[in-house]
Amino acid sequence: MRTGILGGTFNPPHLGHLHAAELAHRALNLDRVLFIPTNIPPHKVLPENTASAEDRCEMVRRLTAEKTWAMLDTIEIDRGGASYTVDTLRALHARGETDLHLIVGTDMLLSFDKIWRAPDEIARLASLAVCARENEDWDALREKAAALKDSLGATVELVQGDSLTISSTELRQGGALRCYTPESVADYIEEKHLYGY
Repeated sequence: MRTGILGGTFNPPHLGHLHAAELAHRALNLDRVLFIPTNIPPHKVLPENTASAEDRCEMVRRLTAEKTWAMLDTIEIDRGGASYTVDTLRALHARGETDLHLIVGTDMLLSFDKIWRAPDEIARLASLAVCARENEDWDALREKAAALKDSLGATVELVQGDSLTISSTELRQGGALRCYTPESVADYIEEKHLYGY
């Protein structure tokens, strides 16, 4: 089974996440995409008004509810501690998931061999499916993809399509919630008074 992996804090999840997953799903003929909420991100501090892991999982469940190919996977939350991608890929392989396509954005690919833990092992365990944040990123991404193939033997799949740039930070700060999240997610945020709504 060809499986896409989309990780993130999903704080909150929004239509940009769904759009990137959908682009990869179509372009790479994926059978499904697993949305994997981070427990504790190793490279950034979660903001003060962060939703709980339980709330973030429920929002992802609602975000993906109407997409038969998309689903929540709580593997990182269940494991606890800091969430390193390499650990997650090892665990997925251990449960028999071997055709993995890790969906990443521009910044993540460009920093892949600099700040990620065990990038060489990640490159062995999954291909990298890259969705550009801005259309002008493509030249830099092609160059980086070639460099990672040379240095790590990485398979980098460039997923073409218009990006949908939405900021979780802006949504937490009172952005247009109902424009950028599905109604069921916005309802949940308001019911639970998350992020001050």
